[in-house]
Amino acid sequence: MKPEVLLAVAVASLIAMATGGRHSARRRHKEVFLGENSKFKFGGRIDYKLKRQDSTKTLLIKSEQLLRIEEHDFAMRPGFGGAAIPVGIDVQVESIDSISEVNMDFTMTLYLRHYWKDERLSFPSRNNQSRTFDSRLAKKIWVPDVFFVHSKRSFIHDATMENIMLRVYPDGNILYSVRATVTALCSMDFSSFPLDTQNCSLELESYAYNENDLMLYWKNGSDSLRTEEIVLSQFFIEHFHASSGLAFYSSTGWYNRLFINFILRRHIFFFMLQTYFPTMLMVVLSWVSFWIDRRAVPARVSLGMTTVLTMSTIITGVSSSMPQVSYVKAVDIYLWTSFLFVFLSVFEYAAVNYCTTLEEMRKMKRGKIPSTFNVSQAMAFDGCFHDNDIELTSFSHMAPTMTSDPLATPTQTSDSQPTEGTRLRRQRSVRENVDLLVSNSYLIDSYSRLAFPMSYLLFNTIYWSLYS
Repeated sequence: MKPEVLLAVAVASLIAMATGGRHSARRRHKEVFLGENSKFKFGGRIDYKLKRQDSTKTLLIKSEQLLRIEEHDFAMRPGFGGAAIPVGIDVQVESIDSISEVNMDFTMTLYLRHYWKDERLSFPSRNNQSRTFDSRLAKKIWVPDVFFVHSKRSFIHDATMENIMLRVYPDGNILYSVRATVTALCSMDFSSFPLDTQNCSLELESYAYNENDLMLYWKNGSDSLRTEEIVLSQFFIEHFHASSGLAFYSSTGWYNRLFINFILRRHIFFFMLQTYFPTMLMVVLSWVSFWIDRRAVPARVSLGMTTVLTMSTIITGVSSSMPQVSYVKAVDIYLWTSFLFVFLSVFEYAAVNYCTTLEEMRKMKRGKIPSTFNVSQAMAFDGCFHDNDIELTSFSHMAPTMTSDPLATPTQTSDSQPTEGTRLRRQRSVRENVDLLVSNSYLIDSYSRLAFPMSYLLFNTIYWSLYS
């Protein structure tokens, strides 16, 4: 080779080395400058944050490539055109948040897990290890469209991210789990309220795929439904069990439906304290008027009106917390019967007062009251005649059956004077019995003291034996 050519090559190499060194130094100087500025502005964390974002993006792309998501149409179900795809379900009930009698619904929080196989998502794995993803990848594949029948409101929890888990196994088996809260309808029968037992159920069904495309079933039979310890304020959960069936729609056909059934028995102690005990006390309080003097009009009237108004308040309070149903409830029977007892106690005093007034008017007509007696003065205080204001005189034409003992009847008087032979006793007619009560009005109170408690005790015995 000629010396001139060798010289030219050597000069070019030197120039290239010098230029590359300057560019390398300039690049290193720029990296140092950026590093210093980033540390000054972001505290040295921006490089790590950018690196973490890049690695996440790279991992997601690798997962999509591994599962070959772009190669398939996941708008179609697995095995489209063939047999129905089996989708197993299991549920873990976390809590029953509320039960509303007024709205006839319940709110439940649960973990809903789906199991199916999609061979399009199978991937090679040396150790047969599954891969777990969140909701971002779950939105790109096919998942069962299970919904809650008769639900009023439902949502998937999203704190701090959407509570969705997707687990894919190498052979294509998939586990899809969500945490949801559902408010669903529960048709309640309040004919025995509050001594009632309610049967509620949460129903699951595929919305778009009928039994020819999707077969919904419980993954582990009766063990597919699991519950944690649930404590409710007004109810005791007697039993949880799972069942299945079919639902028919005239336009789309038959669908598989799964049921989460549970039985609720109401705690009676709350209603005993709030409703039954106060009602019993009001009824017993109304009986106190039977021991108050029949001439004490203000005392007996005020006591009767107080018990009536209190019973009205109790009935209104119970009705406001219940749905407006068209049939009679057990609590309505008890409250209105008790209200009837309270009302009859007021009505009983009205009868006593009327009979007392009528008795005094008869005495005036018979001449037992002097003509100089001022009737308006005797009745001015409480509306009744007072015995100490009336001077009674004996009359020879009065029946001999009247004795000094006001409780003695004509029969008792005749029995006290024995005679020879057998004496026939004639039964009194209804009119004579009424006249006896009118002439002895205090007997109404005497009979009421025994009749009212015995009748109310009989009613309670029948009531609690029927509904308890």
